[in-house]
Amino acid sequence: MPLARSLSMTSLNGLPQWEDEDLPVEDLLLFEVSWEVANKVGGIYTVIQTKARTTADEWGENYFLIGPYFEHNVKTQVEACEPPNPAVKKAMDTMKSQGCQVFFGRWLIEGSPYVILFDIGSAAWNLDRWKGEFWDVSNIGIPFHDREANDAVIFGSLTAWFLKELSCQFDDKPNIIAHFHEWQAGVGLILSRSQKLPVATIFTTHATLLGRYLCAASIDFYNNLDQFDIDKEAGERQIYHRYCMERASVHCAHVFTTVSQITAVEAEHMLKRNPDVVTPNGLNVKKFSAMHEFQNLHSMYKARIQEFVRGHFYGHLDFSLEKTLFFFIAGRYEFSNKGADMFLEALSRLNFLLRVHKADVTVVVFFIMPAKTNNFNVETLKGQAVRKQLWDTAQSVKEKFGKKLYNALLKGEIPDLTKILDRDDITIMKRAIFSTQRHCLPPVTTHNMIDDGNDPILNTIRRIGLFNNRTDRVKVILHPEFLSSTSPLLPLDYEEFVRGCHLGVFPSYYEPWGYTPAECTVMGIPSVTTNLSGFGCFMQEHVADPAAYGIYIVDRRFLSPDESCNQLTQFLYGFCQQSRRQRIIQRNRTERLSDLLDWRYLGRYYMHARHLALSRTFPDKFEMEPSAPPKTEGFRYPRPSSVPPSPSASQHSTPHHSEDEDEDERYDEDEEAERDRQNIKSPFSLGVLPEGKKKQHGEYRN
Repeated sequence: MPLARSLSMTSLNGLPQWEDEDLPVEDLLLFEVSWEVANKVGGIYTVIQTKARTTADEWGENYFLIGPYFEHNVKTQVEACEPPNPAVKKAMDTMKSQGCQVFFGRWLIEGSPYVILFDIGSAAWNLDRWKGEFWDVSNIGIPFHDREANDAVIFGSLTAWFLKELSCQFDDKPNIIAHFHEWQAGVGLILSRSQKLPVATIFTTHATLLGRYLCAASIDFYNNLDQFDIDKEAGERQIYHRYCMERASVHCAHVFTTVSQITAVEAEHMLKRNPDVVTPNGLNVKKFSAMHEFQNLHSMYKARIQEFVRGHFYGHLDFSLEKTLFFFIAGRYEFSNKGADMFLEALSRLNFLLRVHKADVTVVVFFIMPAKTNNFNVETLKGQAVRKQLWDTAQSVKEKFGKKLYNALLKGEIPDLTKILDRDDITIMKRAIFSTQRHCLPPVTTHNMIDDGNDPILNTIRRIGLFNNRTDRVKVILHPEFLSSTSPLLPLDYEEFVRGCHLGVFPSYYEPWGYTPAECTVMGIPSVTTNLSGFGCFMQEHVADPAAYGIYIVDRRFLSPDESCNQLTQFLYGFCQQSRRQRIIQRNRTERLSDLLDWRYLGRYYMHARHLALSRTFPDKFEMEPSAPPKTEGFRYPRPSSVPPSPSASQHSTPHHSEDEDEDERYDEDEEAERDRQNIKSPFSLGVLPEGKKKQHGEYRN
């Protein structure tokens, strides 16, 4: 037997290198397979898109993504080109000669990776035959009415066909690693293993099918993980065939990974296999050359949001925008899974606290969750029109006033302010004031909802009575559409909107990872998450005092719903008590956590999964060194040495803090930043075990 090549990772400029010179990357091809390659459906698109640059830097021309061909996506996202690899070109030509449409090009994202896209429609005539073959190897039947599952069979069959044509050219050399994301791509993995292709396979589940369905049904999921009759639950929800596809993919893969520790526990019970590696999701973090540029962006976009608020609350603008905080929740409209139910209840309690303590702080809360609508609400559009009209009136009066003042000063006179405005000016201003009179409350939604009477957010707002009354210190705005810079209502992109807000609130019950709080962190915006989200668990593990760094973690796993809601209310109330300077300090700390979420660091988990797959698939040629991933201590972020910005240490009876108190706060920004930078230099510990030792339940850690 030839000497096994050892696999381990070393770090050079933050990027991995192969330690064994006999194993150059040029000898290997990496394929990532997903339904969301150049096809945005959900969060997996973000994972693949943001990770592409780091992976392309490592693998160069040997990195390929496989996905479905959709013409409208390809026209705007993909640049056609010829395959540089002759083996890939030959495999594609073989498939094309048998009637399948295969498209090759570069995906126009950071890293510009190559993509191989299969036209599902052109191969649909093979569906019945391929479903029969899939039944023969797996005993999984696919109903004819489930189009998504049928498309998955076609896509998977094409993927397996391509990998077979490719591997035939390498004389059984271990040249291919195939990484499959989610059950839609899993058929290709199952077929590849059934055909015994010499391909190292990895399967990543970003969320279990059954877990998402059960949590959406308001079931006490995490306390009953070991009690569910899995087959019965899947059958009752008519997803048994999908569940079988997912579970078969998990058990066929050489290496099984998932995105967070909380999902690893879920997969153990739902899919009956412990993940081999936990692969947290990252982002491409872009640092500004000026340290506090992100603070300037916050100020700029906050002013844009304030303009919208001026119009939306015209006639009821009896609160100071300088003392107004903007909170938001965003994501898919999953009322319970995303925690919108708990958030609304906490807002009701927060409103009570602010009113009882006679706070001068006002909170405006945005719900950015897409739902079915007819169009913009007329009252909302009218508000923006009134605001613009008032602005134009003020500008015209200001111009006349300025000219008269200028002429008087040129003559060496102090103008008579009682005469500088004539009767026409007074009349114009009075008409402008009368136009702001409103005989109804500011609307709680910006659009006309199609099913208003059954909308869970609106029904909860009706129940708790948050109707944007003058006496309410918490105002609510439901924006049931994704944000766009071309909107006539709130012309901001999502990133711009997030930067302008003060706090993102995501008290999710089911959130395998949670990109929304991660995006907030990268942009320096504090956020609320939970210990049932992958992001929340990750931060708890790597940050000694998350709240001091602007990451508030609600305990939804071990507390009752009412206790969790009270905890969330206290987080929100404590945030309202902060002064402006304390919020600035906290944003600085939050932004420094962004290095934790950079793919340059988190990409190492994927590297480890690939090394593990090679060693398991070709044990006579590759050997995983037990000490390959460096084990280091001191990665955990310390608690800041300064007084934490949260006033929880000494609660005041009102949210007001004097500026004198702020000046006494001990804080050295440069000293803290340097300490944090030193802590993040250490690479992650991947926790590899020597061969033969099996991890027990609960031992998997990031």
